[in-house]
Order: sequence, then C-alpha cells, then structure tokens
Amino acid sequence: MISKILVPTDGSKAARKAAKYAVEFAKQTSAALTLLSVIDKRFVVSQSIPSVASPTHLIEPIEDYLKQAAESYMEEIEILCKHNNIQSKAIIRSGHPVEVIVKEAEKLKVDLIVMGSHGKSAIKAAFLGSVTIGVIHKEIKIPVLLVRR
Repeated sequence: MISKILVPTDGSKAARKAAKYAVEFAKQTSAALTLLSVIDKRFVVSQSIPSVASPTHLIEPIEDYLKQAAESYMEEIEILCKHNNIQSKAIIRSGHPVEVIVKEAEKLKVDLIVMGSHGKSAIKAAFLGSVTIGVIHKEIKIPVLLVRR
C-alpha cells in the first residue's frame, strides 16, 4: 500500500508534469505528498541578484532568490493538492540533489518517489549530470516512478 509519496521538483516542465501525475496517483491511493526542492550548493556562488531581476526588487543573495523560486513553484503544487483534498507538505533543502533526495526519502520512510525525467541521452546525462539517473542508481529500496517530459 502506498501512503507516502516524495515528489522532488525543480520547477521544470518535466517536474511539474511528474507532480501533477503524483497528485492524481495520490488521489487514487489516498496517499500524502511531500514536495522536495533542493538548492544545489555546488552551483551557488556568493553572488547577488540585481534588484530588477528580483521579485522583491531588492538586491539579494542568489540562494535567497532560488529559495523564493522554489517556494513559488511548490506553492502551485500545494494548491493543486488542496483542490484534490490531498495532504501535502513542502520541504526546501540545500546540498547535492541526489544525496538529499535519497536521504529525505529514507528519513520520511516514503513508499514511492515520483520524479520527472527530461529524457536526456546517456551521453548528455554523463556530461551534464542527471538527478534522475543518480536517484535510480542509488542503492535504495524505495521504488522510483519516472514521468517523461
């Protein structure tokens, strides 16, 4: 029986499609959703976002900007959950996405991970990195459902 689903999301089209799929799946199984966004610390440098690009129109650290973006796209999914009477919570973490996703899945004892796949070729994934490939190749016992873009 599936009662807890983890939905890692980065706001991409593939992630939004996976989140919608997870909402429908949760509706059918009466499962609760945990939405997870990971700010990848490897690519965050101590720079600031100019005020014109910031939603608050203030100069702010890039990590704060990324957190606001994550909150925004996770809020859309939470609204969809509320409309479908699905219990949900949103978590934002910092670190290496693959490691954080696996750690959170194990900590929360989820029954399923639902995530989007951009459908990169093996060569592109090897050079660019792929969170999805990283998660499915980790030694975890939690099933991963991939939703293709």
